[in-house]
Amino acid sequence: MADSVQEGRKLSRGFSGLALLGAILVVAGLVGLVYTGVATLTSMILFGWLLLVGGLVGLLHAIQSRGTSYFWLGVVVAALNIAAGVVVIRHPHGTAEALTMFAALLFLTGGVFRLVGSVVVRGPQFGWTLLQGAFGLLLGLLVLFDWPHSSLYVLGCFFSLALLFDGLGLIAIGVGGRRIVSMVSDQLGQDRAGQGQPPGDKQKRSEG
Repeated sequence: MADSVQEGRKLSRGFSGLALLGAILVVAGLVGLVYTGVATLTSMILFGWLLLVGGLVGLLHAIQSRGTSYFWLGVVVAALNIAAGVVVIRHPHGTAEALTMFAALLFLTGGVFRLVGSVVVRGPQFGWTLLQGAFGLLLGLLVLFDWPHSSLYVLGCFFSLALLFDGLGLIAIGVGGRRIVSMVSDQLGQDRAGQGQPPGDKQKRSEG
C-alpha cells in the first residue's frame, strides 16, 4: 500500500510538471502572438538548428553503419540536412519568405481542391467542405498578395498558435491526470480504512 501511495505521488508530480510546462507554452504562445516578427525569426532559427542537429546525428548514424547499403543514402540525406540548417540559420528572413510563399501556395491549392471536390461530389458535408475550401483560398490569396511582408508575421502567428494549443492540451492533461490520481488515492484510502475495521464494526455497519 505504501508503494501505491508513493507511485501516486510520483504520478501527481509528473502531471503537475506537465501542467507547468503547458502554462509556460501558453505564455510563450501569447507573447508570440503579440510579437509575431520575433516569433517568426525565433521559429526559423529553431528550425535551422533542428535541421543541423538532425543532420549531424544522421551523419554519425551513417558512419556507424558504413559497409551497408544504407551508408551513402544516409550520408547524402545528412549532408542535405546540414546544408539546409546552415542556410536557414544564416538567412532566416529569406527562409521565412520562401516558406511563407510555400504556405500560401498550399492554402491556394488546398482551397481550390476542396471547392471543386465539394461542388462535384455534393456529399453530406457539402456546406462545411465548401466553407473550408473558400477559407483556404481566401487565406492563401491574402498571404500571397501581401508577400513578402506577410512573411514577417504569418509563420510567427502559426508557430505561436501551435505553442498556445499545445500548452492548453498539456494543461488539460496535467489537471485531468492529477484529478484521476487524487480520486484513485482517495478510493485506496477508503478501502484501506475499511479493511482496518474490526469484524464486529463491519457487521454492525452492514446491519445498520
